Amino acid sequence: QLQASGGGLVQTGGSLRLSCAVSGLTFSNYTMAWFRQAPGKERDFVAAISGSGVASRYQHSVKGRFTISRSNAQSTVDLQMISLKPEDTAVYFCAASSNLWGTREGLFGSWGQGTEVTVSS
Repeated sequence: QLQASGGGLVQTGGSLRLSCAVSGLTFSNYTMAWFRQAPGKERDFVAAISGSGVASRYQHSVKGRFTISRSNAQSTVDLQMISLKPEDTAVYFCAASSNLWGTREGLFGSWGQGTEVTVSS
């Protein structure tokens, strides 16, 4: 089970921290990722982190603004978002993949319910 939280309404330039609590998995064995779906658009990859936390990858548009991190001790994965823009408005989903690495959406078999982020201009 994946439970995402931390979304909300923020002004342009503001910050939010999303968190995803995971249960029922051997957490450290899973690549974790955040995806987002903007209104009327398809779901897109945002960021991923390997099971050990050593490797990470970001969508180009969020590089330098978003940071993904994980705590294997607490089975959580976070997404720190700064310098938010209106185009970051979306429902954000956390996801888990049993593959060693990969960011393709089809690799992720477990999904949270989503948390909504709205960035006002």
